[in-house]
Amino acid sequence: MGIDLGSKRIGVAKSDAEGWSAHPVTVLNRHGGQRDMQAIAKLVAEHEISEIVLGLPLNMDNSEGKAAAATRRFGDKLRDHLEIPVHLWDERLTTWEAHQILKETQVKKSKHRKLVDQLAATLILKSYLEAQREEAV
Repeated sequence: MGIDLGSKRIGVAKSDAEGWSAHPVTVLNRHGGQRDMQAIAKLVAEHEISEIVLGLPLNMDNSEGKAAAATRRFGDKLRDHLEIPVHLWDERLTTWEAHQILKETQVKKSKHRKLVDQLAATLILKSYLEAQREEAV
């Protein structure tokens, strides 16, 4: 499962069983703490997820700011709550890329907010899956 963690929303994507493709699932509104953990746990159970790829918001110079620190804390809590692996993965430019894809496919701008987070999660997961395939070769 891929997660794009935002301050207001959480984009969620999942892969096929073989890990070849990534697909958008949903967007969760952030409520904080246990409510966010429970919402993700429900999706993990529903989709029989065994691992999570959490987008890590690095700066363009590879440094980590406040958002990356918050994401690391969230990942630790998620790992403890779900007791499954949580991988942090560079998410730089995925939201920008998601907006570009939505523009190119002529999705109405009013629908971008609903779609951009789950599309960013899909791009994060896709990137991770591709890297895992390359590593296996």
